[in-house]
Amino acid sequence: MAAKLRWVERRWEFKFPVEIYPDILERLRGTPARIEELVRGLSPDALTRRERTGSWSIQENIGHLTDLEYLPMQRIDQVLAGEKVMIAADMANKATHAAGHNARPIADVTADFRRERMRLMNKLGSLTDADFARTGTHPRLGSAMRLMDLCSFTADHDDYHLARMWELRRLFAAGR
Repeated sequence: MAAKLRWVERRWEFKFPVEIYPDILERLRGTPARIEELVRGLSPDALTRRERTGSWSIQENIGHLTDLEYLPMQRIDQVLAGEKVMIAADMANKATHAAGHNARPIADVTADFRRERMRLMNKLGSLTDADFARTGTHPRLGSAMRLMDLCSFTADHDDYHLARMWELRRLFAAGR
């Protein structure tokens, strides 16, 4: 498999029309099911195994997505409140490193993600069409982002980690 561009090295140009936000929301809504399909039938070893020191297991990748669900929630509130710059993410990922996601049953890890994602979807479902065009500045990217762009960015982050989890599944699935 070709080397993939690290998340922090990626850049975005959000040029699509705000009217496609329902399509983006569907990507976000579907992530829990995609994760549940990915982990189905895998052994605890395959779920918690790391490819190398410093990398995350499948289970830790899922936990990381859960750990970051507060970010879009808080950023939405900030944009709606008229704040100019959105909260920054902890790029050291201290919460994920400290959480012990590998020590928990996979059913709990996936249920936590589903619960937190549904909270986000409920918040997004309460917004008006006009809200999705409201903007704030993303701190790391240094560029204005509409709320619909924030949704796309979050879905891209989901996809980034899902791709990594499928890569790990292919490596370790023999230990089912």
